[in-house]
Amino acid sequence: MSLNKYVVEFIGTFFLVTTIGSTVIKPGDAGNFAPIAIGAVLMVMIFAGGYISGGHYNPAVTLAVFLRGKCRGVDAVLYMAAQILGALAAAAVVLFIKGNPAVQAINPDVPRALLVEFLYAFALCYVVLNVATAKGTNGNSFYGLAIGFTVMAGAYSVGSVSGGAFNPAVAIGITMMGLSKLANLWVFLVANFAGGAAAAGVFRLVNLEEPRESRADKPSSLPAGSYRAQAR
Repeated sequence: MSLNKYVVEFIGTFFLVTTIGSTVIKPGDAGNFAPIAIGAVLMVMIFAGGYISGGHYNPAVTLAVFLRGKCRGVDAVLYMAAQILGALAAAAVVLFIKGNPAVQAINPDVPRALLVEFLYAFALCYVVLNVATAKGTNGNSFYGLAIGFTVMAGAYSVGSVSGGAFNPAVAIGITMMGLSKLANLWVFLVANFAGGAAAAGVFRLVNLEEPRESRADKPSSLPAGSYRAQAR
């Protein structure tokens, strides 16, 4: 079994969560510019690793791609494991760099947090499926930019409501860093995975011309270029 895909997923998630913690936690936080840095690092990591693993860096995205039929079950499980490990490692690094500061945990209104986390996890996964797995956008060069901008827009729009995770691995990372309470972790997990599953269902509904490939026969990478790379 080739481990390169899982290593890439670990690295991408690590830098995503490291950037989140580093730009949000004082001292040295980025203030209102934090969402720009977060969207940017996601974009560049997707461009860097997309041709190898697909650049998911998000268990909800992996679930959506699996349900879409573009990721094998074994890869889905191992991707999620790599993403969570990357988030945990990032949390440890950020706390060490910041000197284990006292962090104020968010205290969101649960119904509102569930709603916004579901909506923007849905938006993120919906964008991923359409720009990186759809026949109509095959071979495009903008997939990373579109995905990164979706996260940036979500962070600016509803970050103050829920913390703006849109990603179960990120939720675990910010919980470990003390930015969110452990008691609220379920909010992110339920809403984000539900958003990913809903995005896959809607994608299938509005893209009826897309072939329903067997999950076992398709690579787990997202961008069209990755399919060409594996076909060579």
